Amino acid sequence: MDKSVLCWLATTSKDNTPNVSPKEIFTHYNDDCVIVANIASPQSVKNIKHNPKVCVSFLDILAQKGFQVKGKAEILTKSHTHFPDMENLLTQMTEGKFPFATITKISVEHVKPIIAPKYILYPETTEEEQIASARKAYGL
Repeated sequence: MDKSVLCWLATTSKDNTPNVSPKEIFTHYNDDCVIVANIASPQSVKNIKHNPKVCVSFLDILAQKGFQVKGKAEILTKSHTHFPDMENLLTQMTEGKFPFATITKISVEHVKPIIAPKYILYPETTEEEQIASARKAYGL
């Protein structure tokens, strides 16, 4: 999670239309929760209120490894008992530059690894080789 610049939150609308939205400010909270600052997330918030089942993916874009989390989300407001603690963690990340009034708390139910096909097709591939290849491909 710490190597992911963004995470991708998948939700569904009332009519089951999928929505995937990038999130920049997120962290783990306790051992079984992920929290996300709702900075500009009106569709995600609306969808979660209708259907709390979500999927969020984290990826180290250079190593091309990460993980997918599935679970139930809830939208927490300032009146929630743990909101101040969560807000403090997320505000440290934003340095106060991105205000948010709610937090998405995802209770983790399932975790699955994400791995680039190259690691499977060419098992001798090392992470260092993959990072070098990605840097070259992305012009970094």
